[in-house]
Amino acid sequence: MSLVELIARADERGLAAGGLACLDRCLPLLGEDDELLRPLWGSLADGSDWSGHLERARAVCGTGAEAGGSGASGPSGVSHASGASGAFGAETVRLARHMLDTAPAERTAEALRPWADACSLASLRIHRLLDPAAEDAPDDADPQAARAGGAEEPSPLVAAELRRQIAVLELLAGHGGHGLRHALELSGEGRRVLRAVVSRRARNTAGTVG
Repeated sequence: MSLVELIARADERGLAAGGLACLDRCLPLLGEDDELLRPLWGSLADGSDWSGHLERARAVCGTGAEAGGSGASGPSGVSHASGASGAFGAETVRLARHMLDTAPAERTAEALRPWADACSLASLRIHRLLDPAAEDAPDDADPQAARAGGAEEPSPLVAAELRRQIAVLELLAGHGGHGLRHALELSGEGRRVLRAVVSRRARNTAGTVG
């Protein structure tokens, strides 16, 4: 089953976990602590309201934005929060912040489905922008085809993110709340991968400037 089909069939918990997992894996771009979103995962596990946790997470990121001078990039195009640099760095930070900013306070299928779908696409675009193997791809190449099960193989970083997104939704569809622990582990794995990619790009940029 394609990722698009899994999102279309997911229930409220699956949609919330799918969107949250995408945001969690992209957290290094916001320069925040790995535990920032843990209370939101806790709300999914116990079924409690997550609106207060959302507001606190946004406040933390908002404080970082004010301290960093817009939260996306400085005059040189370098993201102060994440270390991502250039126009691609600014765009990846914008996409990550948008995932958090647009998370719905009420966990209903009607509110969550478009958010989870947008998070899926945003995360794949982030991974494509940061993937050195995708730099020679056509400008109009888009992860949307991969989400629908297209035959063309995406770049390695995008392919790995696509597999994680599918795995999270399959875990929640097959195991309900019991799949949350493994979904959280997958998100942690993806977050470590993305942090390493961002750090490597920052070092390369610093070496070029130096």
